[in-house]
Amino acid sequence: MVADRSEAALASVRPGGRSAQSDGESGRPDSEPGPRRRPKNRKAQIVRVAARAFAERGYHPVGVDEIAAEVGISGPALYRHFTNKYALLVAAAEGGAQQLLDAARAADNPDLEPEPRLTALIRGIAEYTIEVRREGGLYRWERRYLEREDRARIRVVYNAVHDTLAGPIADLHPDADPADPADTQLRAAAVLSAIGSITAHRTALSTTRLVNLIGEICWDILRTDLPPAPGPIGGDPVIRGLPVISKREQLLTEAIRIFGRQGYHEASIEEIGAAASINASSVYRYFASKADLLAAAFHRTGERVAIGNNEALAEATSRADAAVRIADRFARMTFVMPEILPVYFAEFSNLPASEQHRLRSIQRQNVLEWANLLDGDQVEARFRVHAAIAQVIDVGRWMHFDARNENLARVGALMRAVLLGTA
Repeated sequence: MVADRSEAALASVRPGGRSAQSDGESGRPDSEPGPRRRPKNRKAQIVRVAARAFAERGYHPVGVDEIAAEVGISGPALYRHFTNKYALLVAAAEGGAQQLLDAARAADNPDLEPEPRLTALIRGIAEYTIEVRREGGLYRWERRYLEREDRARIRVVYNAVHDTLAGPIADLHPDADPADPADTQLRAAAVLSAIGSITAHRTALSTTRLVNLIGEICWDILRTDLPPAPGPIGGDPVIRGLPVISKREQLLTEAIRIFGRQGYHEASIEEIGAAASINASSVYRYFASKADLLAAAFHRTGERVAIGNNEALAEATSRADAAVRIADRFARMTFVMPEILPVYFAEFSNLPASEQHRLRSIQRQNVLEWANLLDGDQVEARFRVHAAIAQVIDVGRWMHFDARNENLARVGALMRAVLLGTA
């Protein structure tokens, strides 16, 4: 979930609560004498503040002047470090990726046996992610705003993090077919997803308990049995589903797809209308504005999740069975329309203020409904639910949301391990 950010947090207030006018780059009140000095880490400080703001509120709603104010400098002073807001986004995304890789490599000891080596790796990556929890989800949601070459360059760094884990995972499963590394790659992606899931919500847990819980979840992923991977796709793909007749439903479906691929601010009413084969003026017969379309997308997704939860509860023979049935429905819903989750989790700041509180309550209730089915501490259960949701998002992307039954079964096995453990 994307945390709200109060305007007060962006006020130009000095440590200790003392307001002052910024003297450009120096960060000193005008009344204080002495030479102007730039902190040696000013650029890194700007990047950290920008990463946090972009991760919590989204790239487009955040202004450069807001970032500068939180750092305690003027807008022109910030532009001496970065030419524009996009350059800040690239620096924040690239810096976050490189620091994650540095943390993984610092924790890695190839001389250890696979199990203690992986334990140390998981702990090192988890501790770093906890440290940057507020900004750690930046690349996951805001990468769609990066230009292709920037996204590709940053992806190389994340691939290196993935490979750092994949090596000892392969050693942990020596009986796996070395010619088919699908299981190893899948487990590495799932472990990173489980660790990264903590950046998507603000549920509180002490650092010690959280590191231990992440370790348990990751080892459940590493120890679970995975169904066989699907073979190569042969022949023409099977096309399933018939189009709806209702123009309102068509518009809502196309809006979700376009918002998910491009982001709310990059989408236009004209583009959404064209996708539904109507002109822009006709869109307003069904929705008063683009914001109204976004709110409708949130309501529709929340309704689908709630209906899936209710159906699972009605069919279940036990609480654990209900939790697994919810997981299966959630995965199928997402694989049918992969764009739905970037909208549902990353566009809150673009909703009208009147909608945000109500829709966030719906999201929270759906998570609690699921978490209440799990045994043990209920705060830890919420972390497990968010980690299960992350499997669908991140492992689904790794699979290119190929919705063949074999892939859905593999995602389902990972979600069950995360929710229920393997003991």
